Amino acid sequence: MSVRKWLAGACGVITAIAVAAVPVHAANPIITSIYTADPAPLVVGNMMYIYAGRDEAPAGTNNFVMREWHVLSSTDANTWTHHGARANIATFPWAGADAWASEVEPRNGRYYWYTSVNGNGPGWMNIGVAVGDSPLGPFTDAKGGPLISDSTPNSSGLNIDPTVFVDDDGQAYMYWGGYWVPRAVKLAANMIDTVGSVVTPQGLTNYWEAPWMFKRNGLYYMMYAANDTNGCVVNTNYACQRYATATNPLGPWTHRGIVLGQVSSTTNHAGIVELNGQSYIVYHTADAPGGGDFRRSVAVDKLNFNADGTIQRVVPTTGGGGSGGSGTNIAPGATSSTSYVSPWESLAAINNGGTPVNSQDRSSQVYGNWPQQGTQWIEYQWPSARSINRSSVYWFDDNQGIDLPASCQLQYWNGSQYVNVAGQSTCGTTAHVDNVITFNTVNTTRLRLQITARSGYSTGVLEWKAFQA
Repeated sequence: MSVRKWLAGACGVITAIAVAAVPVHAANPIITSIYTADPAPLVVGNMMYIYAGRDEAPAGTNNFVMREWHVLSSTDANTWTHHGARANIATFPWAGADAWASEVEPRNGRYYWYTSVNGNGPGWMNIGVAVGDSPLGPFTDAKGGPLISDSTPNSSGLNIDPTVFVDDDGQAYMYWGGYWVPRAVKLAANMIDTVGSVVTPQGLTNYWEAPWMFKRNGLYYMMYAANDTNGCVVNTNYACQRYATATNPLGPWTHRGIVLGQVSSTTNHAGIVELNGQSYIVYHTADAPGGGDFRRSVAVDKLNFNADGTIQRVVPTTGGGGSGGSGTNIAPGATSSTSYVSPWESLAAINNGGTPVNSQDRSSQVYGNWPQQGTQWIEYQWPSARSINRSSVYWFDDNQGIDLPASCQLQYWNGSQYVNVAGQSTCGTTAHVDNVITFNTVNTTRLRLQITARSGYSTGVLEWKAFQA
């Protein structure tokens, strides 16, 4: 039984083994002692495990250097334990390099670790499978050779990023592949052999790589990385996470929308699980100190579904704003309004999930109120009351008529009028950062940010977040 089915219970007993577990802090990124990437979450009972590759590229190196896979665990998606490397290239005697994206799937009391790894034979990337008797292993090569390679009929142009799913009837499926076209195949009950032909599933709009499959309320979900500019990213060197649904595990799939927009790393790789009744998305960014496109770090945020089964878009959080008690950014679910927006700019910019590079970033939409001066406002409205105790704003400054503001003030609707929030911390006006504002919790349907301009200037915003208490 897959623990990525929302009605699943515990999937096997965790075998006690000796590990050099190290506590890590509860913030995004969730670990900064090493760089970690391509995370794959797994829930067993009340424990979430994250299996991730390790980025070892030295600073300034423009290439992936990955030789081992690490494991982290948590009972609350907040405080994490780092268990170190639990598998590496040497786990597969037939492999020689590139410990890329992987995923673990349990079955019959054992844990099967599907990996992207470069074999020593002809071709490039292969999919291997290791097996262990607990989520922490030890893991050994289960097959003695690749499960999927370039010699597999109808294999992908790049055989990477396996996601494995076991359905209610016991049939296992594996999706994988890069370079725009996914592949899928059934797996045998032993989980190390394929059954039938490799197929090319249909309907995964703008698929690029990194599939992730799960089932919820009888509906199949497929999340995957895309790199199109049709609402996904503003530069095709980056990627977002789109998703699709189907009534059959092999499709055809119907595109539903974007789960996670562009992050700070060019690659975007994610997984979704449920722990203790709350859904989470696990992904990577370049947000750790010294991070970059080849020095990535795992992050975790809460994820929510709408009543109709669609997924609410997630906005990445940093610092304490991730999976812990600092709340979830609820701005993407709000309707925005303003006192004034310039006709050549867009109010939609303030909650579109963008990740600005700096305050002059025009790579995505921007909000500005030039030529208005004095005090202007932007506002969020939700269909029902929300409890909010934190906000952040990333200012836009075009070095022309729009400048950083002189001051700002948060207000909320108390049912009859707008009033200032109580206990507001400094409303920062610093460039190139998320200016975080804390205040006493308010329960309201509307939150307003009043922005007072410097003399002779107007003001602008790249992203404004509101966090649920």
